[in-house]
Amino acid sequence: MEHIELREVQKKYAEEIWKFRQEILECDAADEDQFAGCLSLDESNTAEEWINICELRKDKETCEKAGNTVPSHTYLAVRKSDDKVVGVIDLRHHINHPILGTWGGHCGYSVRPSERGKGYAKEMLRLNIQNAKAMGIDKLLVTCNVVNEASERIIKANGGVFEKIIDVDGSKIKRYWITV
Repeated sequence: MEHIELREVQKKYAEEIWKFRQEILECDAADEDQFAGCLSLDESNTAEEWINICELRKDKETCEKAGNTVPSHTYLAVRKSDDKVVGVIDLRHHINHPILGTWGGHCGYSVRPSERGKGYAKEMLRLNIQNAKAMGIDKLLVTCNVVNEASERIIKANGGVFEKIIDVDGSKIKRYWITV
């Protein structure tokens, strides 16, 4: 795996963000969680619109304008060697919310289809744990569908401790806690 950094969403990456979006739409059309970690990217009409939504989400005073009640930061996983966006991950400031506290958790992530299987998601979560620590979060709730073995391996590799399986509208979801 080449080195990556998590960078806050910014206009400099608008074209890369849009390419990332298009690749997910084409390759993951049948996956209902195709945009995990990049809320509303699928619904945005332009990269700039999504960037603005991400900016609004960062502050508790403005996140409701973006359709959220819990503030969050969204980060781009950018490969250092070529400045390519290889993934997106978010970090919710808290999970004091019925959905987030039950099955949404502190973060979701998505890796560009052409970049999967290279270890980026594992590194993205590791770096996001550092972001959580800097934000003062002590424990992260990270969840995955029971059939998503790749995500489960990523969570476990980052210290995830299995808590339980819950049922969410007929889907079985595994809950893991990561001590920050």
